[in-house]
Amino acid sequence: QVQLVESGGGLVQAGGSLRLSCLASGGTFSHYAWFRQAPGKEREFVAAVNWGGGSTSYAVSAKGRFTISRDNAKNTLYLQLDSLKPEDTAVYYCAVRISRSGSFYVSGTGNYDYWGQGTQVTVSS
Repeated sequence: QVQLVESGGGLVQAGGSLRLSCLASGGTFSHYAWFRQAPGKEREFVAAVNWGGGSTSYAVSAKGRFTISRDNAKNTLYLQLDSLKPEDTAVYYCAVRISRSGSFYVSGTGNYDYWGQGTQVTVSS
């Protein structure tokens, strides 16, 4: 049974940092990603990484401020959030894609098979 357990969210002032973690278990995954959803908005892509960690992708809003990484020994996905802005306030979700053939867009919410419960990040001005 696949389980994704997120942690690390919280309240931080603008310009601060947080590190989100996502412990993934119960399957073999080819890609891992972070999405976020602010109140009244659609869920949006933040960043993705492949199993080996050698290939990463970022949304424009995340590039240069956020860093996605994997620790395969710990089955854990991370998202380092730096230089946070109030507009980064959202529930952050980790997602995983089961290994299978074929190409896909890493930014598509429909391309991931399992999702975590979400962790709240609130950035005050």
